[in-house]
Amino acid sequence: MRCERGQSTIEWVGMLSLVSLLLVGMLAAGVRVPGTALADSVFEKILCAVSMADSCGDEPHLIAAYGTEVGKLANRHMPSILFEDGSKAVPVNFRRCHSTNCGDAPDEGLVRRTQRGLPLAAFVHVVDCRAGEAERTEAAGADCSGERAGNLYVQYWTYYADSATLRGVPIIGRKGFHEDDWESVQFRIRPDGSIDQRASSHHGYNYELSKGNWISDAGISPLRAISEWVGIRRRHGWGPETSWLYVSGGSHAGNAKASSNRDRRTPSASVHLIPLERIVASGKVPDFAIGAPWTKEVWRNPEAEGTE
Repeated sequence: MRCERGQSTIEWVGMLSLVSLLLVGMLAAGVRVPGTALADSVFEKILCAVSMADSCGDEPHLIAAYGTEVGKLANRHMPSILFEDGSKAVPVNFRRCHSTNCGDAPDEGLVRRTQRGLPLAAFVHVVDCRAGEAERTEAAGADCSGERAGNLYVQYWTYYADSATLRGVPIIGRKGFHEDDWESVQFRIRPDGSIDQRASSHHGYNYELSKGNWISDAGISPLRAISEWVGIRRRHGWGPETSWLYVSGGSHAGNAKASSNRDRRTPSASVHLIPLERIVASGKVPDFAIGAPWTKEVWRNPEAEGTE
């Protein structure tokens, strides 16, 4: 996990002092230090601890998956999450938790772990359509043509044990509307450095929480096109980066912009980031009651309007 504020400074200083003395002693005695890659990893963790950086812990794994530049960007742009007050579910690692028993967390205040002690998690997927990378990306099955050309897309996929829109209704019970729920918040980094953001919401993508979202959520493409043309809705749901993800209770529908006066929240540094491509390539994924990210059009076409 990434380093978090609140960890004991004395603990870090003690660890650093011990490791530093050991390394200095090895060098003084003429002992060869470990290989370059391992040594770099050790020193990177030391620097991380020294700076007490919130977002250092996952960065080495992201860099290993996507390279230094993209790995750092993926680590940097994970937004903080604001949950609807009174909700319980939080995004978790599906390989460790597949039920509400381990996927629920306190319904108010700062949320860093589930009630079972598991960290919150988001799975990362990158579609790199920049010059020099687009050919490789398309060879892997993605679409970098047209409006996608030159952009870098970073998708953060969140898994919930169920979509509990009707949780609490006696006939439905705790399991909610359906088992398993995948949502996402996505970023588009343009060649000029500008960054756009959008979040999945039912059948489409939204930017700002508003009454106009029903057009996107209706899943009817002509309605979405008309709403964009008359200015009710941003094109494809994109808008300027806010660094926030607003999550509705139960359905987990998201928005990038809304009122920030929510008590239940998770800072981005407390969300464990996991590269998803390698997990998918391994084939070691369970069956889900709904479509998983890698089965959706947006996995290959990052400008797709639907969430199917």
